[in-house]
Amino acid sequence: MAIKEKLVGSVGVASAATSALGGYQVCHSLCMIVISALSILGITVAGMPLMFLTKVAIPFWIAAVAMLAVMGYFHFKMKCVSGKLLVFNAGLIIAGIPFAPINQYPAALWSVGGILSAGAIMMYFRGKLNGKKKTKK
Repeated sequence: MAIKEKLVGSVGVASAATSALGGYQVCHSLCMIVISALSILGITVAGMPLMFLTKVAIPFWIAAVAMLAVMGYFHFKMKCVSGKLLVFNAGLIIAGIPFAPINQYPAALWSVGGILSAGAIMMYFRGKLNGKKKTKK
């Protein structure tokens, strides 16, 4: 059973990671971090050193959706994936939609995805806090 749980956890982490890499803003932020880190070392970079990631944004996003589907299967059929994790990953995937016709309203997508992800985080911490209160009694 421990191997199945590790596998499911790994799929969840992979889904979140690939959905995060699918959004342009994340790629841009990563580039800015690399440029900032290099400038601290005295290296000046003109342009975006990680611009090549924008070419693979759609395949990363599709892989994230496929892994989310696998997680959904595990959640609904086997009851071995947290619903909060599923909602969190779905929020990240919605926020990082890279398709131009759908992504004409990025603020709406970021808002919906951010609300879902933030809600999942709040539910997670609320469960942890309620669990600690129950054990103290």
